[in-house]
Amino acid sequence: MNSDPLLRVLDKSETVDEASSPVSPAMRAATLVAVVLPFAGLVFAIASLWGWGLSWIELTMLFVLYLLSAIGITVGYHRLFTHRSFETTRVVKCILAILGSMAVQAPLLHWVAVHRRHHQHSDQHDDPHSPHTHGMGFLGLLRGMWHAHIGWFFKPETANLARYVKDLRQSRSLRWISNLFPLWVLLSLLVPTLLGLAFSGGWKGALLGFVWGGLVRIFFVHHVTWSVNSLCHIWGRQPYASGDKSKNNFIVGLLALGEGWHNNHHAFPTSARHGFRWWQIDMSYYVIRLLALCRLAWNVKSPDTPEIVALR
Repeated sequence: MNSDPLLRVLDKSETVDEASSPVSPAMRAATLVAVVLPFAGLVFAIASLWGWGLSWIELTMLFVLYLLSAIGITVGYHRLFTHRSFETTRVVKCILAILGSMAVQAPLLHWVAVHRRHHQHSDQHDDPHSPHTHGMGFLGLLRGMWHAHIGWFFKPETANLARYVKDLRQSRSLRWISNLFPLWVLLSLLVPTLLGLAFSGGWKGALLGFVWGGLVRIFFVHHVTWSVNSLCHIWGRQPYASGDKSKNNFIVGLLALGEGWHNNHHAFPTSARHGFRWWQIDMSYYVIRLLALCRLAWNVKSPDTPEIVALR
């Protein structure tokens, strides 16, 4: 099922070149560092608890910066830029794009292109990160889980991904932010380091800020959002006929600020709201509603009750 008008247009009007291009050694190395370094930071952070302890300063930085960078992904990269589920001002767009970049997952245009391709081919052969195309049985499940969670980063990339983001490339500010991705990664680590220096003082405070507000926070944002690709296509409930194997997963729903209501999302991809029931907590949607109350968001899309019932 494909109810996203962006992808329906692509399906009908373009011949899609499915050729792949190999990932360069430099890109592989950078990806490996982005995956391994936050984990190393987590190990160091746990070890540091025995010697130095953990104060409310580090915990606050971890929590606040986690929320900000995760919102950059869930509200910005995903619901705004990928699916255009609401409209907002240029300033808010730029802020969300920068916050999403500080989650250290990918430049804006690349992230959006890959995710739109995922929706176009969800759980089929050309899905970039489906866990269901890697063989049968327990070993096939393990291979699929690894691929969907991390392994797909190291696979050859589909050529001409830019065709998926023609709309976003028309914005000079979004192109600029996407091209400056290394700068936002640097700021993602520099900001907590300087905050640690300011509030705790000395090299110890700066190091703890770098580790907890930088590396550990990136680790959690990475693995929580990557769990949407892996866990939410394997475990959970599927109340809607979405045409794929997407599932609603309560735990991922909480940790990923509403992204874990994944079957809801795949059934209604342009909806700004992913949690349809009162108990399906959707922090990202609450942020969008807050923006709307402040008149900073409009045209907020959400399916009405008859649409929801029709897909049960």
